[in-house]
Amino acid sequence: MPLTIPVILGSVRTDRIGNRAAQFLIAQLEARGHAAPLVDPAELKLPLLDRMYKEYPAGTAPEPLQRLADLFRGSDAFLVVTAEYNHGVPPALSNTLDHFLEEYFWRPSAICCYSAGQFGGVRAAMALRAMLAEMGMSSIPSLLPIPRLQKAIDSQGIPAEPWITTAANRFLDELEWHAEALRDRRQRGTPY
Repeated sequence: MPLTIPVILGSVRTDRIGNRAAQFLIAQLEARGHAAPLVDPAELKLPLLDRMYKEYPAGTAPEPLQRLADLFRGSDAFLVVTAEYNHGVPPALSNTLDHFLEEYFWRPSAICCYSAGQFGGVRAAMALRAMLAEMGMSSIPSLLPIPRLQKAIDSQGIPAEPWITTAANRFLDELEWHAEALRDRRQRGTPY
């Protein structure tokens, strides 16, 4: 049964390379029959967090927030693509995620991290994992770290190295399993 898994991109830098990983993962999810809409903070242009979506009176939230709330409520899981800024989570990613809370509950997340260097963004992924759990969308055990992303995946989202597709398949198998299990359980009710 098809799943809806938004791919949340974390960087807004002009010369960002994370969109390569996002394009690749969207293509992989769509090839499996899933909907994988891109959530791009560079396009959303959300303000710095002042009010969460839930703090707006009904019908008064800015249009991008309303659109995201609708998408997130209808989602089965979330795939977050994060860079590593100073060993941490990019501010644009944190800002995008922080606008919501209940919309994430009882849905799994998965982290694809990357860097231009050899560590593949894993230091940011560790901080992000704790953040996602606190928001109610605990991450699956596996990560998909991609070191030297600028060489590993081209600008069209095509991997230059075969290990990426192999690793992504295992990673997405795990995400699907968690998403299906939690979707089935949500349909029977949640603690609150």
